[in-house]
Amino acid sequence: MSEQPPHDDRTDGDDEHFDRIIDAETERDPDLAVIEAGSRTLRAQAGPPQADVPARPEDPEMDRALREVETELSTRWGETKLEPSVSRIAALMDVLGEPQRSYPSIHITGTNGKTSTARMIEALLTAFDLRTGRYTSPHVQSITERISLDGAPISAERFIETYRDLKPYIEMVDSRQEYRLSFFEVLTGMAYAAFADAPADVAVVEVGMGGSWDATNVIDADVAVITPISLDHTDRLGNTPGEIAVEKSGIIKQDATVVLSQQPVDAAQVILKKAVEQNATVAREGMEFGVVSRQVAVGGQLLTLRGLGGEYEEIFLPLHGAHQAHNAAVALAAVEAFFGVGSQRPEPLSGEVVRAAFAAVSSPGRLETVRKSPTVVVDAAHNPAGARVTAEAIGEAFDFSRLIGVVGVSEGKDARGLLEAFEPIMAEVVITQNTSHRAMDADALAALAVEVFGEDRVQVEPRLPEALEAAVTLAEEEGEFAGGGVLVTGSVITVGEARLLLGRKG
Repeated sequence: MSEQPPHDDRTDGDDEHFDRIIDAETERDPDLAVIEAGSRTLRAQAGPPQADVPARPEDPEMDRALREVETELSTRWGETKLEPSVSRIAALMDVLGEPQRSYPSIHITGTNGKTSTARMIEALLTAFDLRTGRYTSPHVQSITERISLDGAPISAERFIETYRDLKPYIEMVDSRQEYRLSFFEVLTGMAYAAFADAPADVAVVEVGMGGSWDATNVIDADVAVITPISLDHTDRLGNTPGEIAVEKSGIIKQDATVVLSQQPVDAAQVILKKAVEQNATVAREGMEFGVVSRQVAVGGQLLTLRGLGGEYEEIFLPLHGAHQAHNAAVALAAVEAFFGVGSQRPEPLSGEVVRAAFAAVSSPGRLETVRKSPTVVVDAAHNPAGARVTAEAIGEAFDFSRLIGVVGVSEGKDARGLLEAFEPIMAEVVITQNTSHRAMDADALAALAVEVFGEDRVQVEPRLPEALEAAVTLAEEEGEFAGGGVLVTGSVITVGEARLLLGRKG
């Protein structure tokens, strides 16, 4: 049995997040000590903790037990090392008695928008009195965020119990396979088992990467959701949207319903062909459903959405950007499809319930304001397509007179493309790096930034605490009421560490 697969493929560097235990025992990690020390000076003006991003357990024994589980998981090969097969996770599901088949599911893939869409789907299902299980990745700050029940991350105690219950079966499968189960495969098994144990009425599952050979793809989802496809993970998935769509469309099962966001033409053609092969019904954004109207509102936007069963008016969505409006339309159509709206069920869903559900949606680390005076916004955009929609949303939702960027990305990402997308909206950029061993070197990133922004607009602060302080100082040069702001972006890890520095432990 080998510890490592033959590939060392770069998925999203932000996905390898299990070893980013930000508030770990800082004496063991000098970089994390810097994070903790810097947070004391930066968090004074931050807002209250966010309930959907859990903090470390307050009970020392529980915290110690969670760290032990995290340490054991970290010995497995991570999400940057892939052997494209579902054989190991299928073997684990077999010895567990196929827990993933004990509830219906909605499966979500795509390049950008998956987590936000999953959260919206979950909110809608919960509002209709269904018990939900949600599995998403990567996490922003706590590993327990990845597995949610009833709209909230599972407790540290339940996470530990689930792991310990599965551990003998995991070791059994390890002993029979060429490669041990990976970090992501173990977490996927834990999620499916936790949902069965709850029990969940429906699971909302986000693909880790790709689709056909992703560990999540041992479910037979009634509804397959495909968010916008663009270029990312090209070394693994392909060099065009059409090539990438081949892997993404692998989640489409026989006789399922496919909810398809607006796509590049070549990607749409591939997906539609796969749907025909699987005798799947397709609902297309812009055809069967879509955004009728949207207007910017205080704290978000006001929408009219056309669903599969009719129009839903006066929907307040407390998230910024046109892309989130489109995510909302996709989420609504997915839930309608799950309930059979437009086929077996002719009438639309209750507009009152839909409005209440969307009004309660949150998506940490996605255009999230974490400090005022000056305003600091964090956003997990990590590829050019994500950066472009974030840049557009910033211009629409915030009236910054001068925006300072704090950018730290992961190795293997299209850093130049990301910087080019942000250049028109950032007056200056502070280049930094997070504490992940896969963070792109700040000096190397700065060299690209100089080519894109020009030397006079680039500052380098290799440590994130100093980078945040520098950016806040630059924004404050505009004056207290002049409208300077800061955008922290480039990586989920960078955003997670920034949230902690600015006081968002919860």
